[in-house]
Amino acid sequence: MDIKNDLLLRAARGEDIERYPVWLMRQAGRILPEYRAVRNSLSGFKELVETPALAAEVTIQPVDHLDVDAAIIFSDILVIPEAMGLEYQMVEKVGPYFEKTIKNESDLLKYGQTDFNVEDRLGYVKEALEITKKELNGRVPLIGFAGAPWTIFCYMIEGGGSKTFSASRKMLYQNPTLAHDLLERITDVTIRYLKMQIKAGADIIQVFDSWAGILGNEQYLEFGLKYMNKIAEAINEVPVTLFSKGAYAALPHLAKSSCNTIGLDWNMNASEVRKIVGEEKTLQGNLDPCALYASHNEIEQLTINMLDSFKSKRHIVNLGHGVYPDINPEKVQTFIKTVKNYGI
Repeated sequence: MDIKNDLLLRAARGEDIERYPVWLMRQAGRILPEYRAVRNSLSGFKELVETPALAAEVTIQPVDHLDVDAAIIFSDILVIPEAMGLEYQMVEKVGPYFEKTIKNESDLLKYGQTDFNVEDRLGYVKEALEITKKELNGRVPLIGFAGAPWTIFCYMIEGGGSKTFSASRKMLYQNPTLAHDLLERITDVTIRYLKMQIKAGADIIQVFDSWAGILGNEQYLEFGLKYMNKIAEAINEVPVTLFSKGAYAALPHLAKSSCNTIGLDWNMNASEVRKIVGEEKTLQGNLDPCALYASHNEIEQLTINMLDSFKSKRHIVNLGHGVYPDINPEKVQTFIKTVKNYGI
C-alpha cells in the first residue's frame, strides 16, 4: 500500500524531504480526552493493550486530533517478559509490578522462555497492527516498537521501576554469565516479535532503551548496545530507530550501528550530536517534554530554536522523551504546527 504522507520514512532513509516530519513518543495516551474515554470504559491498561480493536482506535487518535506524521502502535514494552513467562500487573499511579523476578539460573529457565511461537503469545499485537494498518488506509506510516533488551532486563530483575536499579547492576558484577544469557534470550524473542510486527504492517521500528543512562559507558557497550545492535542488524525490511536515553557517551558507537535513526533525549545538543555521528544517520528528537508546559508563544520559539540548530535534512522532530500525561493537547498542537510551518 502506498503511503500518502511518507515524510517520516524518507527522512529515516536520508532521502529528500520538503519539511521535517513530526510525531511524539507516548502520543497515543492520556493527553487526549478521546483516549481517556476509551481507557475509562475498561478494567485497566492491560485490557486496552490486549484488545486489538481498541488498541488500534487509540493508535489512530493522534493522527486524527494532533495531525502527526506517523502513528505508533499502542502497546507496552513489557509484553515481552510476559510472553517469556514473567507476568506483570500495571498498578494505577505506581506503574508495572512483577510478583516474580529472575534471581538465578532456575528462575531463568522458568521466566526466560524462548521456545514458543511469538504469534501464539503476542498475536493481539499483530491483530492490532493489522487493524490499524487497514484503518489508516495509507495516510501516514505505522511505527512498531519494542523495549531494548537492557531495559527489559531491568524490569525482569527489579520487578518494577527503581531509582538505582541496583539489583540489575549487581548482577552484571556478580553473575555476568547469567546476565548475558537473559539478555540473549530477550534479544532473540524481541527480534521475532519485531519481525511479526513488520509482517503485520509496521513501516518502521523503534527500540526504546529507557534505562541506558544508568550504566557507565563500558558496561553499556557490553550489556546494552551490543544487544540493540543485534536487533538492528536482524531487521533489514524497514528502517530502524535506536533510542538510548541518557547514553551520550555511546553516540560514536551508535553512529556505527546498523540503525537508520538515532533518538536523542532532551539533554543532548542536536548540532553537537551531528558532529559526532556525521551525515550517515538521521537524528530524532529532541525538545524537552516540559517545554510544552510553557506558553504557546514560548513553545513556538523553543521549537524554532531547536529547528534552527539542525544542520541537515536528516531529522525527525520529536520530544526528548514521552509527552507527559497532563500536557494540554493544544500546546502539543502548537509544537506540531510550528514544525510544519518551518521551512527547510
